[in-house]
Amino acid sequence: MSREFDGKVALVTGGTSGIGRATALALARRGAACLIVGRDEGRGRTVADECEAAGGRAAFLRADAADLAAPAQAAVRHFGRLDIAFNNAGHQERRAPLHEQPIAVYDTVFETNVKSVFLLMQAEIGLMLGQEGGGVIVNNASVSGVRNPNPGLSLYSASKAALLSLTRSAAMEYADRGIRINAVSPGRVETPMMLASGIADMAAVAAGLPLRRLGRPEEVAEAVVWLASPASSFVVGHNLCTDGGFLAQ
Repeated sequence: MSREFDGKVALVTGGTSGIGRATALALARRGAACLIVGRDEGRGRTVADECEAAGGRAAFLRADAADLAAPAQAAVRHFGRLDIAFNNAGHQERRAPLHEQPIAVYDTVFETNVKSVFLLMQAEIGLMLGQEGGGVIVNNASVSGVRNPNPGLSLYSASKAALLSLTRSAAMEYADRGIRINAVSPGRVETPMMLASGIADMAAVAAGLPLRRLGRPEEVAEAVVWLASPASSFVVGHNLCTDGGFLAQ
């Protein structure tokens, strides 16, 4: 495997499982130093150890919702700079009709999926503007932000649509200042969030996709790696849908 990220530093939020873990490992295999951010310290340190075993340097930061500048600052503290940020952490509400969703649930979904990414991006962009070489940011959105396939999850869908708009707007603001910003939108992927979503028949969900299977976290990770790499140097403000053909139906 190529070492295309040798000398690069990556930040991965929500990095202790699922797509975040797979992306951290994919970046580490290609030489990146990775700061893994998450709530579960035990799992986070395990992922950091896995990244080092894969060939990259790594560290873990337990997430602190009170200071969303901390991850970017910690990346610089540990590794000297910040080249790649994958803003991956997200939250999905319990299924319920819109009129039954409490305002507290709305607040949690939008705080996690929109406001936290806004604050993370502010810190990441501030650092990238001040260093030679700029940087790359990839936000993890969802096909639900493009087309809502999930009755009972209107807040999640709306928050991901807002995140896609935020991604495109920021991409236009910083494209000529050395920072490329894009999004990846997974579809039905086998992650802890997906498995906890309340869907009773996963086999039926898989059968309804053109590929007739669910996606794997590693397949989304490869899309993130491509968006973070020089191979996508002419791609900006884009939403790369890793959805098994869901949106093409």
